[in-house]
Amino acid sequence: MKPIHDPYKRPDWAAEFVAGDGPRYLQIVSFLESAIADGALRPGDRLPPQRQLAEALEIDLTTVTRAFTEARRRQLIEARGTLGTFVSAPKVELTQSIDLSMNIPPPPADVDMAALLREGLSQVLMRTDTNLLMTYHLGGGSHTDRNAGARWLKPMLGRIDLERIVVCPGAQAALAALILASTQPGDCILMEPLGYPGLPLAARQLGRRVETVAVDASGMRPDALEEACRMHDARLIYLNPTLQNPTTRTMTERRRLDIARTAARLNVRIIEDDPYWLFAENAPPPLARLMPDQVYYVSTLSKCLSPGLRTAFVALPDSQSQQAFLSALRIFSLTSPLTTTLVTQWIHDGRAVQLLAGVQAETHARQRMARGMLAGAMSAPANEGIHVWHTLPSYWQALDLAAVARDNGLVVAPAEAFFTGASPPNAIRISLGGCASREQLEVALRKLSNLLAKKPSIHRGVVV
Repeated sequence: MKPIHDPYKRPDWAAEFVAGDGPRYLQIVSFLESAIADGALRPGDRLPPQRQLAEALEIDLTTVTRAFTEARRRQLIEARGTLGTFVSAPKVELTQSIDLSMNIPPPPADVDMAALLREGLSQVLMRTDTNLLMTYHLGGGSHTDRNAGARWLKPMLGRIDLERIVVCPGAQAALAALILASTQPGDCILMEPLGYPGLPLAARQLGRRVETVAVDASGMRPDALEEACRMHDARLIYLNPTLQNPTTRTMTERRRLDIARTAARLNVRIIEDDPYWLFAENAPPPLARLMPDQVYYVSTLSKCLSPGLRTAFVALPDSQSQQAFLSALRIFSLTSPLTTTLVTQWIHDGRAVQLLAGVQAETHARQRMARGMLAGAMSAPANEGIHVWHTLPSYWQALDLAAVARDNGLVVAPAEAFFTGASPPNAIRISLGGCASREQLEVALRKLSNLLAKKPSIHRGVVV
């Protein structure tokens, strides 16, 4: 056991505070995480008492208390009553797999989420009848909610009539309702061969068929779309044109316009699922802005702010489609008024933009880390999006790598998880937001890099 530090001397594991690197209490937690990862602090090491640490770091006691509380939450340290506070011994929870397969936005380092929630919920409770927050809402959102939606969608769609906006409890509910409202059982929905797996899952559960359309470097091909529409008598097209999941490809404006015109000529509506537009620099305008009468536009906050918000805004072509959509939505999903009201509050008071800026900054940092640590082919411009699409070396097959990674405490998503067809590409999607900290992500990426650099054993079978 190491001795207690001199109360007037900065501990060896504590680096200097850096302006702009987030709240000081979170910087202290980062110091601890880095020191534990590097071996400067080991399980059982005793930390200075909080008051002494505050004096050594020349900060107030409250900041240190918040840092210790957060460090205990992350299971970095543990309190042992009058004996003091110690670096935690590894626990089972700390050795569980690190998930690089779940596409969620990273927690921003420079935003105090706990404080943001407290302030936001306090404002909601002051301004809203509690009884209304704790009952069912049929969906669609109030005038204030839809006004917030219009403000959120303005960078993507420009000024938009509030009557065209519907507030939904998440994008998956919105997609299912759109399928139910705009197609009949047995109808065909078209999508790219690689795409968000939740769409074909919802379509098939609702009794619809899914067929794929050939793509090139710019995305879905207009000539192939026309051929597929006529061959399959398609009723709906699904697109994720900006930083596409999983390939991270962004469709050009010219291609978007060609696709929209082809769909209009064939009288087929488009679902534009656009969760990553705000992460793309100089993103082309959405199809819904180019041809609003042809497109159902879905924008979720779960992929750009926080999965806990579970709110999506849908811009519909007209009032007739709105009524059909709301009727379908009410069959299986009701709006959460507390979450919706919090989202509305944050959009109107500017906290949503503050949180978005924090997520964007963290995304850029994690993208730089991934590109610096992983050799090989990765798609998309640097610093954009919350995931990367990594083409594997020839000696690795995606399913094999995913199995070996799982054995080594990592979860990655092979191309097979996103592919509709017979021959998926040899690639994996690596999500950068699921790790609680950059330090944890660095550990995961280093482990993955080591796996990629080694050829698999010829005697190894695929784990299923």
